[in-house]
Amino acid sequence: MGKLEYQLVKEEKNTKARLGILKTVWGNYDTPMFMPVGTKATVKNVSPEELKEINSGIILANTYHLWLRPGEDLIAKAGGLHKFMNYDGPILTDSGGFQVFSLAKNKKKDITEEGVHFKSHIDGKDLFLTPELSIQIQNKLDSDIAMSFDECPPYPVSYDYMKKSVERTLRWAKRGKEVHRNPNQALFGIVQGGEFKDLREYSCKETVKMDFDGYSIGGTSVGESKEVMYAMIDNGVRYLPTDKVRYLMGVGDPIDIIEGVIRGIDIFDCVLPTRIARHGQAFTRHGKITLKNAKWKEDFTPLDETCDCYACKHYTKAYIRHLIMSDEMFGGRLLSIHNLRFLIKLTEELREAIKTDTILEYKENFIKEYCKNDKGVKNHE
Repeated sequence: MGKLEYQLVKEEKNTKARLGILKTVWGNYDTPMFMPVGTKATVKNVSPEELKEINSGIILANTYHLWLRPGEDLIAKAGGLHKFMNYDGPILTDSGGFQVFSLAKNKKKDITEEGVHFKSHIDGKDLFLTPELSIQIQNKLDSDIAMSFDECPPYPVSYDYMKKSVERTLRWAKRGKEVHRNPNQALFGIVQGGEFKDLREYSCKETVKMDFDGYSIGGTSVGESKEVMYAMIDNGVRYLPTDKVRYLMGVGDPIDIIEGVIRGIDIFDCVLPTRIARHGQAFTRHGKITLKNAKWKEDFTPLDETCDCYACKHYTKAYIRHLIMSDEMFGGRLLSIHNLRFLIKLTEELREAIKTDTILEYKENFIKEYCKNDKGVKNHE
């Protein structure tokens, strides 16, 4: 077997939620799925063995960062990304596009038809990334899934700007697909269009015509309201084929994952679980908690009584708070393991709810519990 295959198993009768199987050379993986982010060929604070213990499937690595350090040629010499980082599971590499637009030194960049001129966030060196180069780098990294290079417009922008951006992203997608040479690597197209319903429709239909192996909805979670974000997802999914996997990029808030699944999304990724862990925060069934707060100083219960992760089985809030307050790295490690497992377990429970056609009840119960300490204000970012 070469490229991954997606099999639709069941559609939930009350929503657009769907149960699926991703068939890969590493085995079969159920969707919906949350994918941990390993930006620089490592998920921060978590080993590949620990990722397996929390039941991770696909993980992400970042084309832009690996292009700069250590370089795609070195990784190819090591035998590809899987051998280099010792992860024997599927890996998705993003295109580097988002990082070009978000990390470029001083945020200065020149977007041309050929590609993007910008300055390295590391040393200010002039760089030029094109759709072709992004795909060629990903071919050498030898990930299981490569992403098309797209423009990531800020929010908000004018309709005219977004229309031109969508057109450029479509041309870039075509150019990238033409140079894709790794027969064992799937290539996903990215749908853009911002908050404009007709541009989302146009972007979807034209991207689908190129017949990618899967499709990603881009341009969400960039500062828009939740209402606008969910409308973007609705307007994107509506025009995507049912026999290909659907990927919502950069979304890791628990409630947003539930809302995405209900709208027909299969896979998610986000740096949020490990990022908030480094700031001493944990996801729990009762909302997100900040362990630096004094109320947890003498709390000798697990982070979450329903969680089966290593941190919750062996350690208490009081101990992990002590580690965080003492600036001990083990605290961040435990919180990272927990937060990743929390989101992976959430998608496991969503899969069960789809099987029994009870996802709306699951959503209602989850939100009631997750937000109950907030007196009507949602306890999520």
